[in-house]
Amino acid sequence: MSKKVLVLLAEGFEEVEAITPIDYLRRAGIEVKVVSIASGDAGLQVQGAHGLWILADSTLEALANAGQGSAAFWDGVLLPGGMPGASHLAASETVITLVKDMAAAGKLVAAICASPAVVLFPLGLLQDRRFTCFPGMETTVSGAQWVEEKVVRDGNIITSRGAGTAGVWATAIIAYLTDPDTAQKIASAVLL
Repeated sequence: MSKKVLVLLAEGFEEVEAITPIDYLRRAGIEVKVVSIASGDAGLQVQGAHGLWILADSTLEALANAGQGSAAFWDGVLLPGGMPGASHLAASETVITLVKDMAAAGKLVAAICASPAVVLFPLGLLQDRRFTCFPGMETTVSGAQWVEEKVVRDGNIITSRGAGTAGVWATAIIAYLTDPDTAQKIASAVLL
């Protein structure tokens, strides 16, 4: 049975950090649901930080209405960074609840760029863990160990630094959800 993950998009998300894992994970046979945190049908269209528009598969509201909005239905959640995208994710009570529930259930929580500091840290999910994030954002985090690596995995939390590390982050997520051989095959296929 294929693993299933959510990629949450908020207005102002970093496009490379969203599109790269969506593509790589789908190549690996992982079911990826691209989800806007906005409400209503108009919320399906989400504009990134650099003007690129993405048509999401669903909204969080629609998933909840369909009975698919809980951690029990998904194997992981991915949080692209970018500003103000990361701040919008952190300001959403629905996102906060979902991310906390995913973490508590031992499901994958993957965040990149500003999102480890802006979304995960305030929820206490980095406490006593190793992590990485966009350079400089680590100064806003306490009670965790910042590591200057492209990708850091600590238990069910996988963090990464930014757009330039999105491919490495995506392959680390694939390795976590499937196996290292599948991740290596994808990395080789995209010349990573």
